[in-house]
Amino acid sequence: MGKKEIIRKAEELVEKAMSGNDASHDAAHAFRVRDLALSLAHEETLSTSPDSILIVELAALLHDIGDYKYIRDPSEAKIVEEFLQGQGIEEGMKIKILNIIKGMGFKEEVGGLANTNYSIELGVVQDADRLDAIGAIGIARCFTFGGSRHRVLHDPRIEPRSYLSKENYMNKEEQTTVNHFHEKLLKLKDLMKTKAGKKRAEKRHKFMEDFLKEFYEEWDGRA
Repeated sequence: MGKKEIIRKAEELVEKAMSGNDASHDAAHAFRVRDLALSLAHEETLSTSPDSILIVELAALLHDIGDYKYIRDPSEAKIVEEFLQGQGIEEGMKIKILNIIKGMGFKEEVGGLANTNYSIELGVVQDADRLDAIGAIGIARCFTFGGSRHRVLHDPRIEPRSYLSKENYMNKEEQTTVNHFHEKLLKLKDLMKTKAGKKRAEKRHKFMEDFLKEFYEEWDGRA
């Protein structure tokens, strides 16, 4: 099967599998991450390897299918693997794609154990996903997700957690939406893997810092 047909079917799967998600993790998010990942891959000179580009594009498109935050049935965890098998993706390439998806989440590095043994393809896809989590779109996604879970917008009495393990990061029951900036989003700039990702993250990070300064001034009646 040709690459264009595989990508078309992957896009269709994304639309179907993510249709029930809120707008912070919908198909548009996956498509933005795909576009960012391909752009970063070009800057990182991966465009000379057709196999690497296919790995990057498929991993970026499929990375949030079966996400623990939205999974409704245990069988959903196998959707991506079954899709890749059904498209006749070569075993080595399939393993690389699945490993990228498995290893790219923030929860895997949240305890301060940054992943130093990673492929350039993982770095590109992970950076693209993290870029979509910060900046203007990141702010919009953060409040969209918080609203979908009926979280408190902000409560000065609830401090951001200074230490996070994988387990308590995944349990956000007591946290506010604004605290998510301090617990995750403001940390992403320094976790970027690629030169291209680090460069783009600077502007988006500054935008969030300016937003939070204004937010706190407005919250306290100072602006």
